[in-house]
This record gives sequence, structure tokens and C-alpha cells, in this order.
Amino acid sequence: MRMGKLVWIASYPKSGNTWMRAFLHNYIRRPDAPYDINSLTDLTASDVNAERFQRYDPRPPSQYTVADVQRMRPLVHRDLMALDSTLVFVKTHNARLVIEGAPLITPEVTAGAIYIVRDPRDVAVSYSRHRGRSIDDTIAFMAAPDAATGGSDSRIHERLSSWSVHVMSWTARPEPRVRVVRYETLLEAPETTFGSQIRWLGDDPLPERLSRAVQFSRFEELRAQEQAKGFKERVAESTAPFFGKGQAGTWRTVLTPAQQARIEHDHGPMMRRFGYL
Repeated sequence: MRMGKLVWIASYPKSGNTWMRAFLHNYIRRPDAPYDINSLTDLTASDVNAERFQRYDPRPPSQYTVADVQRMRPLVHRDLMALDSTLVFVKTHNARLVIEGAPLITPEVTAGAIYIVRDPRDVAVSYSRHRGRSIDDTIAFMAAPDAATGGSDSRIHERLSSWSVHVMSWTARPEPRVRVVRYETLLEAPETTFGSQIRWLGDDPLPERLSRAVQFSRFEELRAQEQAKGFKERVAESTAPFFGKGQAGTWRTVLTPAQQARIEHDHGPMMRRFGYL
């Protein structure tokens, strides 16, 4: 059986990863109605799905150490290649780091990545709702070099590191195999920006097909679906909807001056690099 290589849909949490996945499903599958948000694993696998690791260690995944996970991670990434004979899209919030002697993103099975970056001030607002924690707690989490999620029976360990380290790990040097896109650019010019992702993947987007996929992936549509039937990727700790308004600059009316200053102090160099300061 011929196996495809992995294309990572990568980002720090609450930076547009799910939006990108929704677009890809609506563009590639060409549905007659907007694609079901609870079926976004049809084309984009998740690298934290604990069931895939139990093939190599049948214990409850919550018992795995980080070293256990890292030992199995390249084996699971190899397994993901069998999902398709061409390219396999994989969602990840992992930084591109080496942990316990093994990379979080296995180079040998990687064809490329689409990396989405978003203003960390807006990330802090959105991520605090998603985590069910205060904005101050979330700002501290975003600055922690050892920040991680997962470690449950359904989600294995996921190493984010700080927002700045996360972004740097994926974008430190220009790479043809890593397509970097600003969340804000997706908002400003969705058809142009999403269309460029399709070209990068090797296809010329058809205008009508592209426009339809963008419409089917609008935040209003994603939010309406969540309100109607829920979204299984929303974390249990939060009572807030997963999909917010999808706007840029919300931080201006939410963060206190002290909170803004702390984020800018923690992440100033990377924010300047991407035009946020």
C-alpha cells in the first residue's frame, strides 16, 4: 500500500486551526451544504488522539509519562501516513521541538505544514474562554516555557511551550515546506489567502469552488452549527462556546492596560516580527 506524507495544520491554540480545517473540508470535499464541524477529522487527523497510542501501549493513556509518549510518537506519525496515498492533513498544537530525545513533529514523515499565527493579545482573550480560566492565568500560561496540555485518557501530552517559542519553532527561518499565514490576513482577504493555501498545495483554485468553500466556512456558519448541535472539540472545563466572533482587535476592549503590557513584554520581539507592534 502506498502511503502519503503528512501536512501539518499547525498553530498555537485559538489561532485559526479549526477555521483552516473547516475550509479544507469544504474545498476538497465540495459538499452541497456546509461541512459538519463535528466531522472535521474526516480529512484532518489529530495528533493527540490517545487511541492511536494504545496500539503500542494498552494502558490507560493517562498513565503514560512524557517519555512514554515521545517513544511512541514517531510510530503513531508513521501510522498516520496510511490514512491516504497522497497527503494526510494532521491538526497539531505542538511546538516544533525535541522533547525527551524525540521530535514532536517527525521530520521523516512530513511533507510540509500550514502554520497560522495570531496576535497573542487576541489569543489570550479567546484562549481564556476556551480554557475556562482567567485572562491573567492564561497570560501566565502563554509565557511558560514548559506549558503543555493533554495527559488524559483521550488526549496525549501536547507541548505548547510559550507563545513566542511556539511561533519561533515553526517560523524561525523561511522554509518552502512551511506556509506561514497570519490569522488577520485570513480575515481581511479570505478568498485570496485561502486560495493561496490551495496553490501552495499544488492546485489552481477554481473561483466558484473557492468562494463557496469560504462561505461555507464563515464564523457565522461555524457558530450556528455549534449552537445547534454542539462541538465535540470544546473542552469540558469551559462553558463558553468554542467559536467566538472571529474578529481581530477584540483585546482592545477586553484587556486591561496592565494585561496588554504584560503580553507585549513577554512576546514583544515576535509580535514586532509579525506586525502586531
